[in-house]
Amino acid sequence: MSLLPPQIQKTIEEFSKLPGVGPKSAERLTFHLLRSSKASPEGLGNALMSLKNELKYCTECQMVTLEEKCSICTSIGRDHASVLVVENPLDVVAFERAGYKGVYHVLHGVLSPIDGMGPEQLRMRELMDRCASGEISEVIVATNPDIEGEATARYIQQQLAEKVEKVTRLAHGLPMGADIEFADQVTLKQSLDGRRSL
Repeated sequence: MSLLPPQIQKTIEEFSKLPGVGPKSAERLTFHLLRSSKASPEGLGNALMSLKNELKYCTECQMVTLEEKCSICTSIGRDHASVLVVENPLDVVAFERAGYKGVYHVLHGVLSPIDGMGPEQLRMRELMDRCASGEISEVIVATNPDIEGEATARYIQQQLAEKVEKVTRLAHGLPMGADIEFADQVTLKQSLDGRRSL
């Protein structure tokens, strides 16, 4: 028998379903909402409801938006022939901060058979349809440099080989300010393979 009322128990269970939130963190979040005057359960609930009910995906790039097409896809000042393929919407935010001036395509995940994520679960078909138009000259694959990200990059390259003039991958290697003596072998190899002229 639980000492906590069912409403609290249910809230803890729901918080526990979020990535990176374990049972203890879920309990802390629940009780914080109960006792805090600044963090209201109503405000959180309303924000979550509008998140589900008001947001949609851009029909062109699959970014979250309030309109049919996002502000990036409707901008005339961007290079619409260059498409940067990313895993999730937060990647778009990061590349915008870095000053990228092309357009995007958000996959909403990566290929991961163990997690039940195949091409059908991602926004791959939309990417293939975009590239079939003949208006795209380069697709830059910007998935994470892990096993799933690499598999996704290879899949995209294979699928687009006949549709797009150039499919490229982000460079990997040593970050700025890193000490070479502490770098692992894979990072050093990628640094050598991705070297460029000075």
